[in-house]
Amino acid sequence: MRVIWAILGLISVALGLIGVVLPLLPTVPFMLLAAFFFARSSERLHAWLIEHPTFGPSIVDWQTRGAISSKGKRIATLSIVAVFAIALIMGLRPMLLIIQAITLGAVLTFIWTRPNS
Repeated sequence: MRVIWAILGLISVALGLIGVVLPLLPTVPFMLLAAFFFARSSERLHAWLIEHPTFGPSIVDWQTRGAISSKGKRIATLSIVAVFAIALIMGLRPMLLIIQAITLGAVLTFIWTRPNS
């Protein structure tokens, strides 16, 4: 089972790294998922991820306090606004826009109700 957890962790890291260059693919959630998988499979990989200078602080903040950085909140908000703006420009049907607005609004509410790191 540890091998499966490790493979899932590595896939999560790969998706997170792809998310660094693709703006619509979130990086931090995949790194959080990788930390979860590595905690169950490999102490070495888990320690590497937790101590990583770029990803480690966000993971530790989330694991200890459920916190998201102010910068992360602002970036997430800008991304969500950009996605909705693209949907408006594309002229999607009103029902799709309503569904998207409700979903994105719920995501923003969740993000902004988390403590700041």
